[in-house]
Order: sequence, then structure tokens, then C-alpha cells
Amino acid sequence: MSAMVFWPVVIGIIFALIVVLLMYSVKIIKEYERGVAFRFGHIRPLMEPGLHFIVPGVDKLERIDLRVVTLTIPPQEIITKDNVSVRVNAVVMFEVTDSRKAVLEVENYAMATSQIAQTTLRSLLGRANLDDLLAHREELNEDLANIINSQTERWGVVTRIVEIKDVEIPEMMQRALAREAEAERERRAKVISAHGELQSSKELREAAEELSKAPAALQLRYLQTVLELGADQNSTIVFPLPIDIMGGFMDNLGTFSKAFADSSAALKSQQD
Repeated sequence: MSAMVFWPVVIGIIFALIVVLLMYSVKIIKEYERGVAFRFGHIRPLMEPGLHFIVPGVDKLERIDLRVVTLTIPPQEIITKDNVSVRVNAVVMFEVTDSRKAVLEVENYAMATSQIAQTTLRSLLGRANLDDLLAHREELNEDLANIINSQTERWGVVTRIVEIKDVEIPEMMQRALAREAEAERERRAKVISAHGELQSSKELREAAEELSKAPAALQLRYLQTVLELGADQNSTIVFPLPIDIMGGFMDNLGTFSKAFADSSAALKSQQD
């Protein structure tokens, strides 16, 4: 092979090797990433966003995403403290705050966080009653986040949000809860009605005391009631009769009945 052919081929091969080497050596770290590089098994300084060079075959680069990761916990079969079987699923949002720990302290931080979240969900909700699970979900979410954080902080992972998405209750228990809610509504209605009757009786007593101070006001109230009844265009005739007159009549009727009984007894004794 002549020199005119040999050297261009060599230069071309060298150029191709340089291009391939650059392709494997140049690494671009995005703004939301951090790079953790190892050289001969030893960790190197953290790579910030920008252009970086590594030695192929010598350095190994691990990219860590710093954005919030949304993790869906699959439905879990849980038996609550009051022995009710429910299916609960949740969502966990976490992010990496220390890239070095996320690489050095755990093999797969996303999988480890998922397993910790599932275990904590079953453990915590198993100690809660069904009423607490349905009515105090915010407190349970905070407790879940705190417990998960206590396990994942050493990995450089922080849990931001834990939300219980859905609670599936057996149909029989749903009917029992519906009956309980209906009974509670009826109880509140009766209590409200009783309070209304009590307040009404107090108002009527005060009104009676005020009317008793002015007999003429009572007569005017009688006339107003008659006027209201006559406005309906009915054939009912209402005649107001004062209670005082009826009281006197009843007293006289009692005296008359006693005198009549005495006279009847005296007449019968004379006949005998």
C-alpha cells in the first residue's frame, strides 16, 4: 500500500476514534439533575448542571433526578382496629435532597421508598378505627408522611405529600353506615324540635304574663283572632268566651249540684 493511501486511512481511523471517545466522554447534566461519578470505585465530586468530561471505561456516572416523583401505592388489604376489612390505596410524592446518599446508602431509592410506604400504610391504618379512617384522613396523612420520612431521610429522600386516595368498604358495612347516619339525623331532628318547643313555651309564658297585666289587650287579641279566621271565607263561627266567666259558672255549677244532692237526700229521708 502506498503512502498516499496509508496515511489518509490512518488519519481517518484516528479521527473516528476521537469522535467516538468524545461521544462517550462528554456528558451534559440537565438543570434538574445531579451527577454522581465513580473513578476506580471511588466517588468523585458531585457534578452540577452543565458540560462534564469523564474517562470511558474508568469513570461511571449515575444521574439523579431532583424533581418530585409521584408514586402510586397499589390497593392494600387492611383490617382496621375494629375488625373491618377495607381496601386502601394512596399516592406518595417524594424528592431527592442528597444525591450522594441516594446512590451510596440504598440500591434503588424509588423501590425502597415504595416498599416503606406500603408497609407503613398497612401498619398505621391497621391501628386506626374505621371512623377515624373516614373522618380524620388529614391526620392520618400527616402521620404517614412523618413515619415514612423517618425511614427515608438517611437515604437523602424526603417525602413531601402522602394522600389516601380511596377507601373501599364492603357493601354490608356501607348499608350499616347508612342506617347509622340516618338514625343520627333523626336524633338531631328530634333534639332541634325539642329545643324549639322549649323556646316556644318560654315565649308563650312571657306573652301570657304581659297580656295578664292588661285585660283589654287580651280582648283585642280575641278580636284579632276572629278577624284572621273570618279572612279564610269559611262558614265556621267562633265566639270567644272569657275564661273568667267560665270559671265562675263552673264554681256556681258545683255549688248548685251540691245543694241539689242535699235536697234529694233530705227528701228521701222524709219519705222513709
